[in-house]
Amino acid sequence: MSPRKPQPSRHTVTVEIAGEKHVLRSDVPPEYTRAVAEHVDQMIRALPSYPTLEPFRAATLAALSITDELFKAREEIARLRELIERGTGDVAELLEEAVTGTGESRG
Repeated sequence: MSPRKPQPSRHTVTVEIAGEKHVLRSDVPPEYTRAVAEHVDQMIRALPSYPTLEPFRAATLAALSITDELFKAREEIARLRELIERGTGDVAELLEEAVTGTGESRG
């Protein structure tokens, strides 16, 4: 019988989102869970018609807004990675020229 991997500790956290309490269990630290719940709550409350929206509709609109943030962040990360890769290639080229002495004098 192989030894069992230790299970990550589960945390139970009570959060409030749009005036409703939710008990969540997660493997991440409670502070992280609270921060995520607070972000969701802020997004729901920031909706222009929040007070009059049905809870499901408010949650759906907040989810769309949060997903939009996620997609934009992913695009920015991809753009930055590409920039870093290009910059790394340029630096490697300059180093190669410096080591081999094949670079033209600059300046």
